[in-house]
Amino acid sequence: MLEAYFTLRVIDNAAFTGKTMTSWPTLEPMPNKLVNYGVTENGIAIIELASNSSGAPLEGDEVGPNTYTHEMMRDIDTAVVKARFDDDVSVILFTGNGHKFFSAGASIQMLNSVTPGFKYNFCLHANETLSRLEQTPKLVICAINGHAVGGGLEIAMACDIRIARKDSGKCGLPEINLGVLAGTGGTARLSRIIGKSRALEFMVSGELMAFEKAKEMDLINDVWDGSLEEFRQDILDYASQFTLPYKATLAVGNIKRSVQSGPEMPFEYHLALERELQAALFNSSDAKEGIAAYVERRTPRFEGK
Repeated sequence: MLEAYFTLRVIDNAAFTGKTMTSWPTLEPMPNKLVNYGVTENGIAIIELASNSSGAPLEGDEVGPNTYTHEMMRDIDTAVVKARFDDDVSVILFTGNGHKFFSAGASIQMLNSVTPGFKYNFCLHANETLSRLEQTPKLVICAINGHAVGGGLEIAMACDIRIARKDSGKCGLPEINLGVLAGTGGTARLSRIIGKSRALEFMVSGELMAFEKAKEMDLINDVWDGSLEEFRQDILDYASQFTLPYKATLAVGNIKRSVQSGPEMPFEYHLALERELQAALFNSSDAKEGIAAYVERRTPRFEGK
């Protein structure tokens, strides 16, 4: 029975290989025009960072380093909340405008012009925004289309899965070279992802590493070859396997909740959280569909209920 079940799933998932599942949607600017947002027909919300080196909106044919300011973080916050409350959205996809940068991090021009108090609250709001992203019960995929440096990597680390385009750039937290630290979640998330010792060495050296090395350190899940257009389509096709009806989105959300929150509590409490999340899923229509499909030797069709 297990062999038959997994055969069914392999056949179903094979449909995603070499097949265009959806297309890039029309993106609309958020209020500050620093983030573009759109949703594919199959429920993938695209959040695209788009700004120049000063953190201002792009004009004409400009291609941004996509540096962020408080205004961009507010746009990101708006987009995340919009995707969170949209019942038709199953997956959130972060990327950057253009082919050179995912994001170069916080605008140095902005940081050079504001007070220490503003900088503190800027970091606080960024922490809150990325925590909101991290706690959103939907899968978040980061399509790293170019350099992910400083705060750009910090945004990427708040996503659940990180996939980079081969030879498009490097990643790192070089804030040490400015006499500061990675203060919008960099030290906290990096140490949890790759371990304290390697994270400490990485940050105090200010090293910028190739995506392949970042993959070896488990900082990036995968590195894909191809042009920017091919990369974008491949990412959409990959993300499509996590949308309805192929995946039980309630289960995805609860798995994420357990993985994100559980390690921050004692082990027995984590097990208790896991049990409660599982109990909620057992009462869902999707669990009934999944179990029925297993018994009937067919591929389940989930509805997110």
